[in-house]
Amino acid sequence: MIVSGRNNVKEILKNFKEKNIIKKVICTKNFNEKDILSLVEKMNLPLEFKEKFELDRLAKNNHQGIIMITSDFNYLSLDELLRTNPSKLIILDHLEDPHNLGAIIRTVEASGVNGIIIPKNRTVSVNETVMKTSVGSLFNVNICQVTNLNQTIKTLKKKGFWIIGTDMDGENYQSVKYPDKSVLIIGSEGFGISRLVRESCDYIVKIPMNGKINSLNASVAAGIMIYELIRK
Repeated sequence: MIVSGRNNVKEILKNFKEKNIIKKVICTKNFNEKDILSLVEKMNLPLEFKEKFELDRLAKNNHQGIIMITSDFNYLSLDELLRTNPSKLIILDHLEDPHNLGAIIRTVEASGVNGIIIPKNRTVSVNETVMKTSVGSLFNVNICQVTNLNQTIKTLKKKGFWIIGTDMDGENYQSVKYPDKSVLIIGSEGFGISRLVRESCDYIVKIPMNGKINSLNASVAAGIMIYELIRK
């Protein structure tokens, strides 16, 4: 996987301790960010200098003169995630926008939520855009991929989790007392949570809309709900 941009590369170099996931760093020949170069040298990482057009071919996003090559993201299985003894989890029901996934990852990492569960099919997966939007927080978050969300929810219920879905037909999110072991479900941008997933929920909640629009961006809604979940 390719990570591009000074802030993204710097955050990973500063915070990610398992340096074996970083294959190499590539800079333009005139790259002179001494703090980043110092971190690369300190971690004894392979460093290459190339022409700008060579980095342009490698990176889809604005690379700002530096890219990092990493191994593919390591998803956890559900069993592996549960072995971390989580109490607060997020399920993303077929989210499609990588910018939303990246922003939610960043909120999850900042809030201390224990992990994210996503389906393997018909959904956005971790890619360069997700990495860039998450601003280096990706490798600090447990992300689990599952084949069947409904079966996953059944397993989580057996483990003592309560399932909270989000939908405009639910009750006010501020009126619910959230259990200690909770799973929050955020639906897709276009269709919300699917019917079978909704039927598996213990609570359905909504964020009241007082303006002329009737919905929020998925990552904004997730941010509001995550901090309410933590606060309660």
